[in-house]
Amino acid sequence: MIERLRIYMEMIKVEHTVFALPFALTSALIAAHGFPTLYQTFWIVVALFGARTAAMSLNRLIDAEIDAKNPRTANRHIPRGIVKKSEALILAIIGFVLMVYSAYKLNPLAFKLSPIAILVLVLYSFTKRFTYLCHIVLGVAIALAPLGAWIVVKGSVSLSAFILSFSVGLWVAGFDIIYALQDVEFDRKEGLYSIPAVLGDERALILSKLFHILTLIGLIWIGVLEKLGFWYYIGLGVSAFLMAKEHKIISQDRSKIGYAFFNLNGYISLTIFFFTLVNYLWEMMWNS
Repeated sequence: MIERLRIYMEMIKVEHTVFALPFALTSALIAAHGFPTLYQTFWIVVALFGARTAAMSLNRLIDAEIDAKNPRTANRHIPRGIVKKSEALILAIIGFVLMVYSAYKLNPLAFKLSPIAILVLVLYSFTKRFTYLCHIVLGVAIALAPLGAWIVVKGSVSLSAFILSFSVGLWVAGFDIIYALQDVEFDRKEGLYSIPAVLGDERALILSKLFHILTLIGLIWIGVLEKLGFWYYIGLGVSAFLMAKEHKIISQDRSKIGYAFFNLNGYISLTIFFFTLVNYLWEMMWNS
C-alpha cells in the first residue's frame, strides 16, 4: 500500500503543490492582516491537496492517449501501465470529495463556490484540444487557490483578493507558456493548441515576459492596498530577480526548461510567502 501511495504521489507530482500552496497561504496571511487560525490553515492545506490530486489525476487520465504518442511524456504512469485509468478516476473523485469537504468545513461561501472550482479544474484538461488559451485556463485554475484562501479567512471577496489571484494567474500562465516550448512540434503535428505552437517561440516568450511583468505590478499593488511593510517588498525584489533569471536561462538554453519551470518558480512562490510571513512577524514584534 505504501508503494502504491508513492506511485500515486509521483503521478500527480505532489511536489508541484509548491506553485499554489504558498500563494494560498500568502493570501490567508494578507486577508487575516496577520495570521489565520490553525483550523483555517489546516483545511486550506487539505483542500489544496485534494484539488491537486483531483486535477492531476484527471489530467493524466484525459491525456493518456496523447501522452503515449509524445516521446517526452510516453514514460508517464498510465501510458506505461503502472497506474490504471480506473485508479486515476478514483483518485480524482477522492480528491474532489476532499476539496469540497474541506470547503464545507471552512465556511458557507467557500462551499457554495466549490463546484465552480471543480468545473475549472475539469475544463483545463480539455482546453489544449480547442484553444491556445489553455495556459490562461491553467492560470485561472491555480489562481483559485489564493482566492479561495481569502474567502476562507474573510468570508467574502475584495479588490485585493482579485488582484492577488489575477497576479498569480498571470504568473502561472507565463511559466506554462515556457513549459509548452518543449512540445511545439508535437502539438502542431497532433493539432493541439498552445501559444508557442500558434505564435512561435520568440513571440510566445515576449508574451510570457509581459505576463510576469504584470504579475509583479499586481503584487506591488497588493502591497500598497494592504499597507504591507518593507519585508514584503524585499520578497518581491527577490522574486523579480528570479523571474528575470528564468527568462535569461530560457533565452540561452532551452534544455533547462525543466529547471526554470519547477525550481525557479517554486522559489518564487516560497519567497513571496516567506517574506510576507516575515512582514507580519516583524509587525507583531514591533507592536508588542
